[in-house]
Amino acid sequence: MKKITFLFLSLFICFTAVQAQIKSPDTFLGYPLGTRFTPHYQILAYFKYLAGADSNIKLINYGKSYEHRELMAAVISSKENMNNLEQLRKNNLSLSKAEGGQLNLSKQPAILWLSYNVHGNEASSSETAMKMLYTLAEGVNRQTKDWLKNTIVIIDPCLNPDGRERYINYYTGVAGLIPDANPLSREHIEPWPGGRSNHYYFDLNRDWAWQSQIETQQRQVLYHQWMPEVHIDFHEQSYNEPYYFAPAAEPVHQDITAFQREFQIIAGKNNARYFDKNGWQYFTKERFDLLYPSYGDTYPLYNGAIGMTYEQGGIGAGLAVVIANGDSLTLKDRINHHLTTGLATLETVSDNAYKLVAEFKKYFTQAVSYPTGTYKTYVVKADNISRVKKMAALLKKNNIQYAFGGDKTITGFNFATKKTALFRLGRNDMVISLKQPASVLANVLFEPQTMVTDSNTYDITAWALPYAYGLNAFACKEVFTGEFPEPETRKDSVLVLAKPYGWVLSWDAVEDAQILIALHRANIKVRIAEQAFTVGGIVRQAGSLLIYRAENEKLNKLIEADITALSKKYRKPFFAIAGSYVEKGKDLGSSAYPLLPVPKVAMVAGQDISAQSAGEVWHFFEQELNYPLNIIAEQSIGSLNLATTNVLILPDGTYMRRNMEKLEDWINLGGKVILLEDAISSVAGVKPFDIRKKEFPGAATKEGFFRSYKEKDRDNAADAIPGAIYKVNLDKSHPFSIGLGEVYYTLKTDDKLYEPLQKGWNVGVLKPDAYVTGIAGKNVQEKLTQGMLFGVQPAGKGNIVYLSCNLLFRSFWESGKQLFVNTIFLVF
Repeated sequence: MKKITFLFLSLFICFTAVQAQIKSPDTFLGYPLGTRFTPHYQILAYFKYLAGADSNIKLINYGKSYEHRELMAAVISSKENMNNLEQLRKNNLSLSKAEGGQLNLSKQPAILWLSYNVHGNEASSSETAMKMLYTLAEGVNRQTKDWLKNTIVIIDPCLNPDGRERYINYYTGVAGLIPDANPLSREHIEPWPGGRSNHYYFDLNRDWAWQSQIETQQRQVLYHQWMPEVHIDFHEQSYNEPYYFAPAAEPVHQDITAFQREFQIIAGKNNARYFDKNGWQYFTKERFDLLYPSYGDTYPLYNGAIGMTYEQGGIGAGLAVVIANGDSLTLKDRINHHLTTGLATLETVSDNAYKLVAEFKKYFTQAVSYPTGTYKTYVVKADNISRVKKMAALLKKNNIQYAFGGDKTITGFNFATKKTALFRLGRNDMVISLKQPASVLANVLFEPQTMVTDSNTYDITAWALPYAYGLNAFACKEVFTGEFPEPETRKDSVLVLAKPYGWVLSWDAVEDAQILIALHRANIKVRIAEQAFTVGGIVRQAGSLLIYRAENEKLNKLIEADITALSKKYRKPFFAIAGSYVEKGKDLGSSAYPLLPVPKVAMVAGQDISAQSAGEVWHFFEQELNYPLNIIAEQSIGSLNLATTNVLILPDGTYMRRNMEKLEDWINLGGKVILLEDAISSVAGVKPFDIRKKEFPGAATKEGFFRSYKEKDRDNAADAIPGAIYKVNLDKSHPFSIGLGEVYYTLKTDDKLYEPLQKGWNVGVLKPDAYVTGIAGKNVQEKLTQGMLFGVQPAGKGNIVYLSCNLLFRSFWESGKQLFVNTIFLVF
């Protein structure tokens, strides 16, 4: 941008003699802020310096990133507030629990939380954080001193230090002595995977509710200790875009209150006032909606705060870039814009502090007394106790209350049938009553049908936890609670034999894969039951794992001790069996109980491959399975050797045809390739892949011909599917579906469907009643009615697995994890 006399400085930067006692970022760093990117350790060093120089600043170390970088937040307020900080925090927390009825709200400051750099390559944010804390420091600015009398400010300078360091290390390594403002310069084009995401390539701004990543998990503990009235998330967007601030775009979730909407307008108008004075361009009420619950603006909104996103143009801008109108945009410009909205928001919060605190109290009081929404209680059936416990763990992280069991018959909306029916409450069924402080968040996470007022959304439109966890549930209009704090632990009677023929254990949870891994590491051979059988009067389902003592003692003389130790460690019963003869089914010497090979897994990663997809697989193997994953480049595919790799995962992305052709011999010799999402498109027409996309020649949209020019920037609603839930019918006899049965709910983000395999098994298909919930346009629904989503094709001695939907979506789609471990360990 052209040089501008920043009029806001006359309002905000009123220096005093005390200023000289505190070093500015420029003085401390040894260079003018905005002339280079500041490494994470220096940002923290400056925060620590300011905290040492100003007693009104308190630092909180709340954890470390995956790459062991420190995560820190600074708290700053007036001297009086800082002297009473812990009591003020507790007072505020009591309001969020619908307590604190006797508090004098006029003496309770509002808490403003400022989050910077959740996306690593949106790098002006952390630079701004230093300038922001300096501006608020004691004696630097007279006006901010007044604002801090009734406001506590929390500043997190970098939510994603690993991504930020990846970006600035790249930029520093390719930049010349003078920034090259030409947009075609390599310093403006990041290589794969880019700096946006964290170590595992997760988007941390979509992880607030799911808390799958260590950075989010640690930050959320701190967030729930403070529960701010206002949370601002500082971002960057395309460098050709003007600045964005609230109010947000539609759709806005129906549970967001009138005051939360109103305050967005109040804050937006004050931001606009300063931008107008400087002639800076901005826009509001476009693009960034308030629906998906796991953003840095929506999550606070569903927790009683005012959540807002501020977006500065700047991704890929480096230190300077020429934008579309011919002006130059510098890092200094970006810092000044973010500093302005941060200070303007502080001013707005200070001017409205009492109202913010009063509305915050009202929000939680109403949540406990009069929960919003059609349904007042959700019941999750204990179809799979492992996934029920995982859901309980997620709710606990989000401060959502729950209980288990009871003795009553209730009427509720059945998530599976989408009809209202009577059902019996079981002992291990989870009960979530909405008469609780976290009522709104609980309702948003569970509601079977999210009301969406506009199809032009920024993210998925369906995420109901019962579907994501593969558990049936009921939504009830009456209020009731469970009777027990925890599910009942099943106590199975275990037959004790002196020298058992073998052992059998069930396979119905992702954790069972960890047991199988442990067995293989102990050199114990494991078999799988392809069909159900009955032994000792107990029916053992298909997919049960079997260990035969005699065939293992040759390699492991201590097998019985190992089995006992593993059973104790994983709290999983290994049932002893006396002999090979079974009462029903095939005897244990039959070929119906083949040995399971030990998977030696590789995954391709690199250019033209979705970093998100690769990261989800990488994270799942390392953080959940603790299983080795060899990550290779696409050009290494031709060198695969079954001795070192017998399973190859191709994440979502585009692959070269010549590399796909190299897989044929490896597969025919016994290799298994697993193709995720668009990787399937890369093998169409290549041997030995028999997959064909289903074509819909008559599905061209008619509505598109009649769209008005004013709708040119909008997606065509008839073809929209930003993220909807579909019911997949599974072949329950195939190992692919073990642990789930006949139905799986998938998140569909495209309209791709495939013709049934002529040779192989169509293990997951859509039928005409497949649509469940979320936005799916008319044309999309017409397409997604009859076809294959998941298939297994034998080829020679090997297998090809087609997974056209994301089973590991953002690591919160728990039922998908079950299908994924099945494809790795059971499908052969």
